[in-house]
Amino acid sequence: MEIPGLRLTALAWGPPHGEPLLALHGWLDNAASFGRLAPRLEGVRLVALEFAGHGHSGHRPAGVHYHFIDYVADALHAAGALGWKRFSLLGHSLGGAVASVLAGAFPNRVERLALIEALGPVPARPGEAPGHLRRALERASRLDPSRTPVYGSVDEALAARLRATGMSAEAARPIVERGLRETGDGRWSWRTDPRLTLPSLQRLSESQVLEYLSAIESPALLVAARSHNEFIGEAVMRERIRAVKQLQVLTLGGTHHLHLDDPGACARALNAFLDAGAAGTS
Repeated sequence: MEIPGLRLTALAWGPPHGEPLLALHGWLDNAASFGRLAPRLEGVRLVALEFAGHGHSGHRPAGVHYHFIDYVADALHAAGALGWKRFSLLGHSLGGAVASVLAGAFPNRVERLALIEALGPVPARPGEAPGHLRRALERASRLDPSRTPVYGSVDEALAARLRATGMSAEAARPIVERGLRETGDGRWSWRTDPRLTLPSLQRLSESQVLEYLSAIESPALLVAARSHNEFIGEAVMRERIRAVKQLQVLTLGGTHHLHLDDPGACARALNAFLDAGAAGTS
């Protein structure tokens, strides 16, 4: 799909006239992240968007940084390109952070909000903004895109992904296969823009995150793994949960990619949540 200044790709599942559900994947993932979950969801037209720089979507122009807030704008433009005036959101990790902010900024557009392992973005730490920006810009100046890892086979790339994430091979393979490109010599490299590995130049403060969460009007569901959230912290997460007016929290076993580890359990939770919304509008 074409949005202002960029071409984004997506994968879709479900009947064309099903309830519109825009799915947003995690950092360095792609639309295949929803490949095991989407066929189990009932009555929805799930469109899994690929963020800029991820999957088969276009990369941002040279000299342009990947700002978190731009993902929010891209998701809103994508919904417009699909002709969706009102829709539900499903987000995992980075995608869940984007969905949280979008739902708070445009509560009139979002029917229901389903989040997997995310409730708002990683916040800025008080007193660290100048140093964070300095380090981020210094790293950007040292980035050499030509040094992107190259692998002799898909399985070699899969092994590298497993070492980095701890995912199972079965769960990771669809994301890895969609995220690779042939280099022309029988070898493989990542499609993702190397600039995605750089730190964000600027992050929202925790008070700003809470403002967005407090502005969410739609019913919301957070599906979380039992493991501790190392990026947010338990105390901050409890405060965020209290900020969302209509939030259900469901804890399942599994890892950060629990929708891939156990798509059946995740789908049952999502079907019950989304069906409740469909019943309410019928």
